[in-house]
Amino acid sequence: MTTPRRSSSRSPWVWRGFVALCLVVVAAAALQLVGLVPKLSLFGTDTVDRSQPALLKSLRDLSQYHAASGDYQVVIDIEKDVRFVPDVLAGQRTLFVSNGSVNAYVDFGGLADGAMTVSEERKTVDVTLPKPQLDKPNLDHEHSYVFAQERGLFDRLASVVQTSDQQPFYVAAEQKIADAAKESGLSDKAAENTRKMLEGMFGALGYEVHFVDAPQP
Repeated sequence: MTTPRRSSSRSPWVWRGFVALCLVVVAAAALQLVGLVPKLSLFGTDTVDRSQPALLKSLRDLSQYHAASGDYQVVIDIEKDVRFVPDVLAGQRTLFVSNGSVNAYVDFGGLADGAMTVSEERKTVDVTLPKPQLDKPNLDHEHSYVFAQERGLFDRLASVVQTSDQQPFYVAAEQKIADAAKESGLSDKAAENTRKMLEGMFGALGYEVHFVDAPQP
């Protein structure tokens, strides 16, 4: 004869407690998404850096004279809209502040024969200077950041499980800083500083310098 199984009186209370806990967690997450409560961390996190040290791959000689440098700041304003969907539901607009610098240099490595001619009296020297070039912008990642961001509800929910990709903002900032460097007179400043450097160097040797414009390609 089998004994009937007694149902545990605790089971309904356990399930009710579990459901209540889930509701509390979901409610807290929803409030964090809309910004009504600060973000809470139930578990502490530790960061361990196991990266290997940098390895030297190659060494090379430089023949460039870095004559001037410019510091720039740009604010990137990018808005992404979803067609036929209200902004409150989908879409985002981001203001990204980026700082960076651009170096202007003169490359003496490609000087052609006859680019420097000394007079017979050994008193003057004619120098044909290459035109200054602009380096690729060097972005300051430490001082580049998202200043403000507006996102629709769906984008806020997606950000919980997806990491924001800031690469497009850095690409746009690099291009705008490069354009600003071309229009800011940085190349002219580099040419002026290069001439002053050569005048001082040759002047210390007793020469007077005459600069000749490089031929157009």
